[in-house]
Amino acid sequence: MIGALMLDISGTTLTQQDIDLLQAPQVGAVILFRRNIESPQQVRALTDHMRKVRPDILIAVDQEGGRVQRLKDGFSLLPAMGRFGELYQQDPTQALQLTEQCGWLMAKEVLAVGIDFSFAPVLDLNGISDVIGDRAFANTAQQVIVLARAFMQGMQRAGMATTGKHFPGHGSVQADSHVAAAIDPRSYADIYQQDMQSFIELQPQLTAIMPAHVIYSQVDAHPAGFSAFWVQQVLRQQLKFDGVIFSDDLSMQAADAAGDVTARIRAALDAGCDMGLVCNDRAAALAALGAIEDYPLPDQTRLEKMRGQIPAVDPAQPLAADAQWLAAKQHIEQFRTRV
Repeated sequence: MIGALMLDISGTTLTQQDIDLLQAPQVGAVILFRRNIESPQQVRALTDHMRKVRPDILIAVDQEGGRVQRLKDGFSLLPAMGRFGELYQQDPTQALQLTEQCGWLMAKEVLAVGIDFSFAPVLDLNGISDVIGDRAFANTAQQVIVLARAFMQGMQRAGMATTGKHFPGHGSVQADSHVAAAIDPRSYADIYQQDMQSFIELQPQLTAIMPAHVIYSQVDAHPAGFSAFWVQQVLRQQLKFDGVIFSDDLSMQAADAAGDVTARIRAALDAGCDMGLVCNDRAAALAALGAIEDYPLPDQTRLEKMRGQIPAVDPAQPLAADAQWLAAKQHIEQFRTRV
């Protein structure tokens, strides 16, 4: 059974405390960071060990490309998604082909090392945000929709679930919610007509959605991930989204609007999130786990859809012998380094 908490580990192998934590019923997933990565072979050994300890665990990573790419050594370096938006202005056909290929390449390499999914793609607009920028495909919903759809088609072709973030849109908020409170004063109508359109149009291709740690002050007093209005009324009822809803990292500064970490994890789950993330703070993760031990387990059917099509073989050999992977890697690396 998959629990409602996603946490992290400190190193490249499991400690005894990690092993004990993985066995807690409410731990449902682990997210890997740069400190956990040495090589494809080491990552596969780590993820295999996790599944030996907890066979039903989900394993995630942020492998967007550009500035947000945890897997580097021994992996393809991916361009920022905004590069595809720039190419789309000159050659839409080539841009869509390369974007689909990039989604496939990313997913193929992540799955090969035993990781179920990457939290991708970013569906925000490239507006005034300090933290989004070229993580977004473009500055208009129309272009984000066509490019993100191509990227997700590549991910799905490789066997990976998709996660759209950060609902209902972080690109029009300047503050970085990792380190500051983020407030968007626009009306619901403005947000709906602009930032939300990519989530609305791409909903059929989305396995999961991650709400933003942003307060849309004219709409609700709580950040979206702690808001029953945004999660239940808008996502579940109005938009009929029946996929997984992940909270963003509950250790982020903007999440403190909900109180300490025990209040944050409860607020996220009570608002309707299926799983809460607590990263880079083991004491906070332990406190969050204690706070939800008596909560019911989340919807298992939804969460099972996040499980990736992970190959049963060593990660190095099948890719090196795969002509499709070699071609995709060459095309994407050539594009990434193009001036």
